[in-house]
Amino acid sequence: MPNGNLQVLNALDVARTQWYHFTAIIIAGMGFFTDAYDLFCISLVTKLLGRIYYHKAGSSTPGSLPSNVAAAVNGVAFCGTLTGQLFFGWLGDKLGRKRVYGITLLLMVICSLASGLSFGRHPNDVMATLCFFRFWLGFGIGGDYPLSATIMSEYANKKTRGAFIAAVFAMQGFGILAGGMVAIIVSGAFKAQYPSPPYFKNPNGSTVPEADYVWRIILMFGAVPALLTYYWRMKMPETARYTALVAKDAKQAAADMSKVLQVDLEEERKQEKPGEKKGNDFGLFTTKFLSKHGVHLLGTASTWFLLDIAFYSQNLFQKDIFSAIGWIPKAKTMNALEEVYSIARAQTLIALFSTVPGYWFTVALIDKMGRFRIQLMGFFFMTLFMFALAIPYHHWTLPNNRIGFVIMYSLTFFFSNFGPNATTFVVPAEIFPARLRSTCHGISAASGKAGAMVGAFGYLYAADAIGVQKSLIILGVISFLGMLFTFLVPESKGKSLEEMSGEVEQENGNQTQGGQQSSTEIRIAQA
Repeated sequence: MPNGNLQVLNALDVARTQWYHFTAIIIAGMGFFTDAYDLFCISLVTKLLGRIYYHKAGSSTPGSLPSNVAAAVNGVAFCGTLTGQLFFGWLGDKLGRKRVYGITLLLMVICSLASGLSFGRHPNDVMATLCFFRFWLGFGIGGDYPLSATIMSEYANKKTRGAFIAAVFAMQGFGILAGGMVAIIVSGAFKAQYPSPPYFKNPNGSTVPEADYVWRIILMFGAVPALLTYYWRMKMPETARYTALVAKDAKQAAADMSKVLQVDLEEERKQEKPGEKKGNDFGLFTTKFLSKHGVHLLGTASTWFLLDIAFYSQNLFQKDIFSAIGWIPKAKTMNALEEVYSIARAQTLIALFSTVPGYWFTVALIDKMGRFRIQLMGFFFMTLFMFALAIPYHHWTLPNNRIGFVIMYSLTFFFSNFGPNATTFVVPAEIFPARLRSTCHGISAASGKAGAMVGAFGYLYAADAIGVQKSLIILGVISFLGMLFTFLVPESKGKSLEEMSGEVEQENGNQTQGGQQSSTEIRIAQA
């Protein structure tokens, strides 16, 4: 017979799927919707920023951000995200998931608005201010990763846990899609209101002064979905697993989950033996953690790192790839607002037909196929399609073959999302002990953002230095390495969180030892 803590957690594992589960998906998922919108909308407006602030009189091509400025604008949010993942992941285990959850959301709202209010006398002042606020925006976004994943995993039942966590992450696809759609609407409205000639006809007149409002509105819109869910996020109770296993308050865990699961949970405390210390209270920096979970942490961190190099390179610089193959017209043939519109339309089409479906294929199949198979399959097909694009690259640049290139390129997005981009988020929320779960997820996610920074900074220089073809070959090799490191990650399908983390063995082991142990018996009756 498991102890009381495990009985209340067993009630969570076997609970029927209820409306509250879907509410939790929406509340946590809207955070990810905002995360994706804020992280990826910058790629829609970097060309516009170059035209507005770095135009050179007499140049035959529109102004563009200097390489160092472009890398900073695109990558600084990832620096903040990495820091936020480590800090808030640790804080979520120390103070509780709920306490920290509202802080991250408020930070995202404030910094989204502030990013759009970046002003200065000189272009570099504007970019520096923008980078400052996007760093802190990333810091808030970073906290959302470990907290959302951990909260959803600790609320979910055993049967559909993978789908629930993946559904939270799948909101990222809608965030990317929303970014493209907002950019289309805003740039389209301004384009209609303030018509202007293409650059090659009138370099100065092709960028109307009102274009400066366009990028600001697009960035500031990211505050809206975060603000809408703040109240509901604050109403969520602390997870029972944190309350029971970390805070050691089974009575409060029972009370919270009685409301959530619509069952009666009654607790009785037995006498605790003075000075008793449980055998599973080892810390992160101990040989016991290293022996039990060290390989798992290496697996989740390395696969997320490799995945994000490829994923963020593709997302942030798809506009450059589409321009290189001629799918987006040359910049000088368009005015500034037409260019934003064209880039946003291309990103929206990719999101609509490959990115979003990929996420939801994972949601539908993760609890049937398992995490390991989906991740291995995703990395395999990413590798395959990267090489299929790179090796005959000249073939794809020919006018008659460009649609084929876009289809193949879309498939790499599809299998990254119906693959490691979803599973690398799900698995770290399932396989580590409750008291270290948020921290370990934060470490894994931060490794991913280190990969995103390599993608944001490295790909930009690589594409300039060695060309798109060789860059795609490198991304193919990285995807292959991701496939190999997947073998370090355990399968968690159909198992309780306590089984995966070893907390079942520890709790039961403590009970079979001599003497009275701390326990809580909880009787469960259908409400």
